[in-house]
Amino acid sequence: QSQLVESGGGLVQPGGSLRLSCAASGFTFKYYAIGWFRQAPGKEREGVSCISSSGGITNYGDSVKGRFTISRDNAKNMVYLQMNSLKPEDTAVYYCAAASAVGYCSTNRGSYVHWGQGTQVTVSS
Repeated sequence: QSQLVESGGGLVQPGGSLRLSCAASGFTFKYYAIGWFRQAPGKEREGVSCISSSGGITNYGDSVKGRFTISRDNAKNMVYLQMNSLKPEDTAVYYCAAASAVGYCSTNRGSYVHWGQGTQVTVSS
C-alpha cells in the first residue's frame, strides 16, 4: 500500500525556519517525482515545489523562490523541504505527493496520484 507521511510542521515566528520531511513507502520511490503542496483555510491547494525522480530538476512557486529548498534521498525514500525566512502567509497545511514521472516534475496537482495526510505550519509572533 502506497503511503506518504509528512513531519516537521509546527509553530514558528516570522523570519524563522522549518524543515519538513516526507517519508515514502509502498511504491518504487526512485521512479516518482515528488511535490510539496499547501492549503490555507478558505484557499485552493497550491503547488509549492517539486523535485524529479533523480533529484536533478526542481521547481518552485513564485511565492517561495529563494526561501524554500527541496531535496530528496532516494536511498532513504525521503524528501525534504527546507523553509527559511518564513512569513505569516506561509501558514497552511503542507502536503507531499508522488507522481509517476521520470525526468521532470510539475507543481500541477493533477499529476499526483499518492498524497500524504499533511502537516500544519503556522507562522506567527
